[in-house]
Amino acid sequence: MPVVDQIRDDARSALKQGDKKRASALRMIQDVLQQDAKLGKDDEVAALQRERKKRLEAADAYADAGRTEQAEDERFEAELITAYLPAQMSDEELNALVAEAIESTGATEQKQMGQVMGALKDKVAGKADGKRVSTAVKEHLAS
Repeated sequence: MPVVDQIRDDARSALKQGDKKRASALRMIQDVLQQDAKLGKDDEVAALQRERKKRLEAADAYADAGRTEQAEDERFEAELITAYLPAQMSDEELNALVAEAIESTGATEQKQMGQVMGALKDKVAGKADGKRVSTAVKEHLAS
């Protein structure tokens, strides 16, 4: 079942249970996925990751501004989105892929990070956050 259909079903159940906050957040996520599909961007995982990242950044901005209620709402939505993303790669798996990519590209210093990231892009797509991958590559190249 496509993710958008699962979200639609979950939004209906949330409404039936009287959970308006959850239903509203799910409908917003569903709308983003449908808009992406209309634009020909059929990568649901990428759209969900993008929306999750937006929510987390907004939550941090609200928290920094002292608006805790809005920050909590954004974190709630980010957690909802996370539930529809594929399981994230473990640190061990990520480190093994990073080491393999560094070996295959022959990278030895920070300025070759782009080559390593390029080699990893398809292997970690949807399974690890870009920031997490970048940090792992930096740590491996620094050591």
